[in-house]
Order: sequence, then structure tokens, then C-alpha cells
Amino acid sequence: MITRIFETSTETARAFVLRILQIVAENPNDTILNIALSGGSTPALMFRIWATDFSEITPWHRLRFFWVDERCVPPHDEASNYGMTQANLLSSVPIPGDNVYRIKGENNPELEAIRYEKMVKDFVPLEDGFPAFDIILLGVGTDGHTSSIFPGQEDLLTTPKSYVVSKQPSSGQLRVALTGQPIMHSARLFFLLSGKSKRLVFNDIIAGNDAGPAAYVAHHAIHSVEFFYGKTEK
Repeated sequence: MITRIFETSTETARAFVLRILQIVAENPNDTILNIALSGGSTPALMFRIWATDFSEITPWHRLRFFWVDERCVPPHDEASNYGMTQANLLSSVPIPGDNVYRIKGENNPELEAIRYEKMVKDFVPLEDGFPAFDIILLGVGTDGHTSSIFPGQEDLLTTPKSYVVSKQPSSGQLRVALTGQPIMHSARLFFLLSGKSKRLVFNDIIAGNDAGPAAYVAHHAIHSVEFFYGKTEK
């Protein structure tokens, strides 16, 4: 497990984009990388920086974007992870439309989880029967959740399904979420966090505490795990 700590979320976001571009450069020019994206304010900042400062040096045709999770809302809803990515990144960069594979939050959740899992398996190579993304970007909630796997939903860490419907405990909102096994099979697993509110959960994970879904996938990942943490949100 590699940890990279920065003073601000802006520094963290820039460093993360540069790390992605480094990985792209390390692969042959004809390689397409399968990347699963997450929502949240820190990724939104990273997306804006990527679109503003690094778009011209990014080989967009070599990237395929999928999603870790999605709220069961239409893409124009302000809660949509795809909508956030579209507004902050996709609308400003020349990525081919065929390289973007969104979870359709407006669809029936159970059917959409089945459809999306099948589609992902059609494009992403399998390892032990699970899709193995080249890169997965995760956030961590103050309660230790990641993807949309919340405390009390530990069965989603070991289910044989790759995408399922989960429920946000306090609001009851339904979400389509990537489960623990494909997360842990990612070639490179990244956690992007910032702010004082995330310091405690960050420290707990780094200290080896397995309490919470984020800590579990970080400690049981099969391949590479890297944390990017910004001390302040600015």
C-alpha cells in the first residue's frame, strides 16, 4: 500500500491526474485502459483540473470510462455521478463517445445492475471470473463506506455478483454499485480523499484497521493500492 499526502486537495488532484498519465505512458501505444470512476467533490475537482490543464496531453482514445456506482436518478439530476463527470470532464475533452459507458440510473435498478455487469464483462478482461479494471478510483465516506457499500452491507464484499443494487442507510436511496470482489481484482486501486473530515478514516485504514468496507478492500486487494490524501479542501 502506497500513501501520498499533500497539503491541499488541489495538489492531490493534480498529482492523481499525473499518476494516471504516467500509467498510460507506461503501456504500449495501442493499449486501451479500462477505468472505473467514482463521484464526489474531490473527484469533481480532479476532473476539472484534468480537463483544464491536462486535456491536450491525454490520449483520450486510449481510455474507456466506466462507473463504480451510480445513484438511481436520471443523468441530468444533480445527484448523478455520471452527470457530475459529464459537467466537469466529459463535456470539455475529446474522448470518443463510444469509450464512455454510464450506469443508467433512470432504469429499473435490479435490471440495470444485471445489464451493466454483463456489459462490463464484455469489455473488461476477467480474473477469477470478475472484471479486472486497469484502474479503479474510489472515495471513502466518513463512515468508512466505499463504492456504495455501506457498513452493515459486508455481504457485498464477497458476493459473486459484480454489480448489485445497494441502499444508502439513512436516506434509503437506491444505487447500482460495484461489489468488493471486482474492486479487489483491479490492477491498480486508487483512493482519493481530502479534508479534515476524512483524516480519521484515512488514519484508521493506514493503521491496518479492517473496520468498514473501504478498509477491507484496501487491505485485501490482490494487486496495487495507492492512497492520495489532501489535508485541506481547497
